[in-house]
Amino acid sequence: MTRAKVGLEPPPLRTAALAFGLALAVAGGAWAQVLEIAPDGSVTTYNGPGVYSSGKFRRIAEFDPPPVPAERSRADVVRELHAAAARHRLQPELVSAVARKESALRQDRRSPKGAVGVMQLMPATAQTFHVDAADLSGNVEGGAAYLAALLDRYGGDVRTALAAYNAGPNAVRRYGGPPPFAETKAYVNAVMADWIATTRKAGDTRIVK
Repeated sequence: MTRAKVGLEPPPLRTAALAFGLALAVAGGAWAQVLEIAPDGSVTTYNGPGVYSSGKFRRIAEFDPPPVPAERSRADVVRELHAAAARHRLQPELVSAVARKESALRQDRRSPKGAVGVMQLMPATAQTFHVDAADLSGNVEGGAAYLAALLDRYGGDVRTALAAYNAGPNAVRRYGGPPPFAETKAYVNAVMADWIATTRKAGDTRIVK
């Protein structure tokens, strides 16, 4: 009796990854080593991180998303502050003093209460002024517009406008002026001191209310 000779031909590893040498496609980019064995028995080694698919090895770097843009420079922020101040007929030193107190001029600043960006806009305030608080230009524009509106509301009284920027107009209305909150008092005093100092440094002699 003649026995039939039965054998299994291994598939070419250019279309199937070898079990003991498979690279894993993971978001974090795991380090792996891939062994590709060709039909003629030759072995090619690839060092990860990477994936083996569609008949070829590709490094994980090829799959990486575009890098996140770096935080805008301080000079960019200052330019935006001065431009927004000019649009709303505000002293740039005042708008800048608010921004320094609110966020230290950082657009990536987020508060536990939900305030965002350089001017620490709340979502409702951003919506009122039709700006995107997550965008530097929109954030600064919204903050300057809000500050200008508060100054108009309180007859140019800077202290009361700053108190409302910090504690909200409802608190100012409730107390008939700047509320007696320790945080608000410290905020107003800090912004006023910064504003007066930078205004004098700039040679501006306008009267400070």
